[in-house]
Amino acid sequence: MSSDATSPRAVTIEAAAENWPLAEPFVISRGTKTEARVVVVTATRGDFMGRGESVPYARFGETVDSVLAAIRGTPLVCDRSQLTDALPPGAARNALDCALWDLEAKESGRAVHDACGFKQLSALATCFTLSLATPAEMAAKAQAVSHLKLLKLKLGGTGDAERMAAVRMARPDARLVADANEAWTLDLLGTLLAAAHAHRFELIEQPLPAGADEALRDLPRAVPVCADESAHVTTDLDRLMGLYDAVNIKLDKAGGLTEALRMAKATEARGMKIMAGCMVATSLAMAPAMILAQRAHWVDLDGPLLLARDRPHGLTIRDGIVAPPSPALWG
Repeated sequence: MSSDATSPRAVTIEAAAENWPLAEPFVISRGTKTEARVVVVTATRGDFMGRGESVPYARFGETVDSVLAAIRGTPLVCDRSQLTDALPPGAARNALDCALWDLEAKESGRAVHDACGFKQLSALATCFTLSLATPAEMAAKAQAVSHLKLLKLKLGGTGDAERMAAVRMARPDARLVADANEAWTLDLLGTLLAAAHAHRFELIEQPLPAGADEALRDLPRAVPVCADESAHVTTDLDRLMGLYDAVNIKLDKAGGLTEALRMAKATEARGMKIMAGCMVATSLAMAPAMILAQRAHWVDLDGPLLLARDRPHGLTIRDGIVAPPSPALWG
């Protein structure tokens, strides 16, 4: 995709797929992955180039091929304001949106965070995700990362009370959140929420399937619940009020930083808290999410920690604290 070469605003867009091996298999209730398959967009205008990275979301029917086709078939776009009409929310729009943010920053010499109203970005504590496994295996992994103080458990339904208990016993010092990835049933819901409270969990993500979450409406609970698969864009939020206490905003669902920031403002206005989430990807995908994360109560940007290696100029993450990105990476 490229614009009219005679236009002074001409932007050339290129997109390519990349595979990044994981340090170990990553297991959730829907399956296992051994590599991160990402799409990288470069947006070039004159002597300046911006980049953006996204992850096709299989849960919602996206593939690497479909995302590449959507990017390459997008009508000519010269700036971010045209993307909402050109593409639906999702990975294709995210990669383009973030690449154009980066391009604008490189052209203007003004950092993206400054353009978004942040004088500077703060380093933030991120979750570290424990893959779904047996209680003993998850407890052992939690002990192996004793230097990390905020852990996120992937859960799967039956056996989750035991998983939560085992990890809490292994790590009495840690802050804990959990993500059920739609795996709980109505029969399990009350028991597992009670277990989460007993073991001092701060948050449970998407306990029920997105199509069944009406059962959460005004449900008394001692642990907040967070929408993930149920929440994509700003227009989803009104339906979620009374169902959820927090919203996991991911750039790949929202379709980029532009919509994610709009969604964050609207989430706050509705009295719900924010988790800044991610897919498993490199630091290039995490960098724009660091701007969103400045507004979040929980940050889950551990993608690079799950990889066997990260890209050059990747984010610095020490003891679970993520430093802001360098301009050499993004923004």
